[in-house]
Amino acid sequence: MFIEKKHVSRRAILKGVGVTVALPFLDAMVPASAFAGTAPPAAANSRTRLVAIEMVHGAAGSATIGAEKHLWSPAQVGRDFDLAPGSLAPLTPFKDHLTIVSNTDVRNAEAFQPFEIGGDHFRSSAVFLTQSHPKQTQGSDVHAGTSLDQYYAQRYGQETAIPSMQLCIENVDQAGGCAYGYSCVYTDTISWASPTQPLPMIRDPRVAFDQLFGVGATPQERAAHRRADRSILDWITGEVSRLKQDLGAADRARLDDYLQDVREIERRIQLVESRNTSGEPRELPSAPAGVPDGFEEHVKLMMDLMAVAFASDVTRVFSFKMGRDGSARVYPDSGSKAPFHPASHHQEKEDRILDYAKINKYHVGMVPYFLEKLARTQDGQGTLLDNSLVLYGSPMGDSNLHNHKRVPMFLAGHAGGRLRGGLHIRTPDGTPMANAMLSMLHALGLEDMASFGDSTAALDLNAAPTAATTA
Repeated sequence: MFIEKKHVSRRAILKGVGVTVALPFLDAMVPASAFAGTAPPAAANSRTRLVAIEMVHGAAGSATIGAEKHLWSPAQVGRDFDLAPGSLAPLTPFKDHLTIVSNTDVRNAEAFQPFEIGGDHFRSSAVFLTQSHPKQTQGSDVHAGTSLDQYYAQRYGQETAIPSMQLCIENVDQAGGCAYGYSCVYTDTISWASPTQPLPMIRDPRVAFDQLFGVGATPQERAAHRRADRSILDWITGEVSRLKQDLGAADRARLDDYLQDVREIERRIQLVESRNTSGEPRELPSAPAGVPDGFEEHVKLMMDLMAVAFASDVTRVFSFKMGRDGSARVYPDSGSKAPFHPASHHQEKEDRILDYAKINKYHVGMVPYFLEKLARTQDGQGTLLDNSLVLYGSPMGDSNLHNHKRVPMFLAGHAGGRLRGGLHIRTPDGTPMANAMLSMLHALGLEDMASFGDSTAALDLNAAPTAATTA
């Protein structure tokens, strides 16, 4: 085994004029004395990366007909399950990294009082990661709960340059009242630092890129960088050359691949900005110049940013809101021509439920792109996918009824060895989604948490039945 000439700190950065680029994990970051075995040890202080993804409007598989046809969760529970018939089919290549938790409920998203009836869309997102019932208000006195991602970020986020980052795809308002007596902030975020502190979300990939790579301390400095028409990598060329002198061949190749990924993301953002400022008509005329008009292009840019941030350990925590309640966006590539929100109100008609399932499958189909990125990136003895926990779900079940039963949810990744994967768990009727989230927090290292939201007990995310049964 080749021992690098020098030990490189895991916190080493490449710094140029107004630019800071963190490094990916390199063999040179492991002290030479640690190479006594046959394989390099895990990265020092390595911790699980967390991504929490919300997709609104529940799932076709939560409707009665959808459940009978297994349009979301597979028919078999345990480890011998088939994803092919349902909306989770795109995840088949990652079945061994997949933990499906079906048949849970989100009671705290329901109306508790008569005057809350009708407001499900306007409180659900605030419940997703907090599992807490929001206070009905259109004022500044909002109140929900501390979200799962922020519990983790507050415990371990100080070890990274950015404790956590919140991303979204749809437009957010963050001010004033929406409908049914609820502030728009409940709809516009899924991350809460405390019950009274919702965290703003970033929609523009350019803004996220600049924050991750320290491009300019002020808006004026960032604008000057863009006017210079140069890549951020141009500002650190000398630093890269000097670093490579102390690296072995494998590390040099790994560094080149990482920097190439950064440059490719930057180039794509520049192309989006150029296209959107060309004067040509836009599908999203009110969106910032850095926001792609196409849903898939936008989602993949955000996922690429998350992957490079994890590779360089700039942050270990992301929340990602891929939709907004009430959205009428159309997804032509899904095979459905129906707008999102109207499609979710399928009136319990089988043909419309099946059409809505196409949209669900399309949304899930975005996730393998991200998982593949993580699976290809080394992180200690394993990969980023081995050391990540990706949550995808919705606080709503059958959106046609605005109910919160049989909500869709799956986990991907091995969480640093805490999740075995390759498992479908079907919980008993009435089981809170919060039970699964409490177990996730335990897997993330917060074993001292006795409860979360309306949890009743931790759920064993590795327990498989002795034989596969039909759900």
